[in-house]
Amino acid sequence: MERTTIDLWVGVFVAAGAAALFGLALKVGNFNSATLGETYSVTGAFENIGSLKPRAPVKSAGVVVGRVDSIKFDPETYEALVTVKVDKRYPFPKDTFANIYTAGLLGEQYIGLEAGGDDKMLKNGDKFSKTQDAVVLEKMISQFLYSKASESDDK
Repeated sequence: MERTTIDLWVGVFVAAGAAALFGLALKVGNFNSATLGETYSVTGAFENIGSLKPRAPVKSAGVVVGRVDSIKFDPETYEALVTVKVDKRYPFPKDTFANIYTAGLLGEQYIGLEAGGDDKMLKNGDKFSKTQDAVVLEKMISQFLYSKASESDDK
């Protein structure tokens, strides 16, 4: 009888661990978020998107207002074209600024929207007029090391 009870508790803990891993996988994969209602698409051109991925959140003031729909490379301008789907409940002015941010030091990347002051609103198929690329940690470190090396060469 004791062996059966121990086996039962081991099974409960294994099932709880599997459920926790499944929940973690959903959270990391952005599959647990609520789906958006009706949306409109807006495209932005970025020189460097870092590790931005489709389905990454689009946030404004910390609130998820959309999702990254697709990422394509433009061979004419050598830029990444990022299409986002924004919920129609959240209209943004035409001069909205799209930035790529990182959640935490090495966390996932997302697009942050900073609303402008234009009277006209973005519509389906419009393009962000102002974008800011992702900050790449390796590039910042190499620039810092290069500037320190050039300072020591001057002395």
